[in-house]
Amino acid sequence: MYKIQTLNNISPIGLAKLPADSYSVADDVDSPDAIILRSYKMHEMEIPKSLKAVGRAGAGVNNIPLDKMSDAGVPVFNAPGANANAVKELVIASIFIAARNITEAVKYTEALEGEDAELSKLVEAGKKKYGGFEVPGRTIGVVGLGAIGRMVANTCIDLGMHVVGFDPGLTVDGAWQLSSKISRANSVEEMLAKVDFLTVHVPLIDATRDLINADNVGKMKSTAVIINLARGGITNDEAICDALDVGKLGAYVTDFPNNRTKKTPKVIGLPHLGASTGEAEDNCAIMVAEQVKDYLENGNIKNSVNFPNVSMPRGTAHRLVVCNANVPNMVGQISTIMAEAGLNIHDMINQSRGEIAYTIVDSDTEIPQRVVSTIKQLDGVMIARAIQD
Repeated sequence: MYKIQTLNNISPIGLAKLPADSYSVADDVDSPDAIILRSYKMHEMEIPKSLKAVGRAGAGVNNIPLDKMSDAGVPVFNAPGANANAVKELVIASIFIAARNITEAVKYTEALEGEDAELSKLVEAGKKKYGGFEVPGRTIGVVGLGAIGRMVANTCIDLGMHVVGFDPGLTVDGAWQLSSKISRANSVEEMLAKVDFLTVHVPLIDATRDLINADNVGKMKSTAVIINLARGGITNDEAICDALDVGKLGAYVTDFPNNRTKKTPKVIGLPHLGASTGEAEDNCAIMVAEQVKDYLENGNIKNSVNFPNVSMPRGTAHRLVVCNANVPNMVGQISTIMAEAGLNIHDMINQSRGEIAYTIVDSDTEIPQRVVSTIKQLDGVMIARAIQD
């Protein structure tokens, strides 16, 4: 029986992927084999010695101490792309809301007073003030072309917009999923002066903090709209609000409002709605539950943010998984220990990522616990675990 601790409310549809006959799932589990969470901050949490995996039912992992998990040999899984459609839809909505001055127009209308005849005149006056503009033919810059950025870019092409994309880490597979009509920028700065809209879809790391800042926001059109539904801190709110205050920017849509943005006209603040649809929460929970289950039952790793992706079909009922420092001759030592125990290797795979290496070995016969214990004692080994049906 595997024990799973939930640190947030996780979609029951996702948790249903962990069958009750093999999994005990609760928020107060002692010595959990895995933790599944959403936004709970784990940085100050004492990590259980029993922990084998962490599953983040979402994309960002800023709330998880990755270095601490890597040192303990614990893979951290996330759910890239599971909430992409939800975020994409809100980006597209934000484009129209900003272009047509919807929030300002609603506030204007709600504040109207007087008899119907008088209101009718005021409504007509508001129509002239808040009419806005249409999006076909406008240019949008998309920073970050992962699952969300690609969907946003392709949808904007379908809307008749010109799209400029920037992502130095774009993969070949990712590029194949992009419309051929999308132009490529070599830097964020290169696109700033061209765009009517700018949307960011990158994680918050040192390299992306204050990506849009006081030094470069001034390069944008005075009518340009900035959209940040990714992470607070990627865009510098102070710099953007300062530009809005003096009419050097058109609007700012943020999913991470604060006291500075609240008091600035032309800021459209949302309560972190990006991935908050029921469908997105279900999709994220399903994906991460399946990944954690596959790791616990088969040792396979998919969509880990700190471990290499390593998967191998079960060739036998007897499997050994080992996580270790990425140093020479580790596979040789593992093979030697198994051979000395009379174990024949049916199949094996080894992959590395940075300082971490991970090995899966299928044996034709049962793997004794003494073999696992001997491998655990090798210098550099973080975890060794036998999985046997």
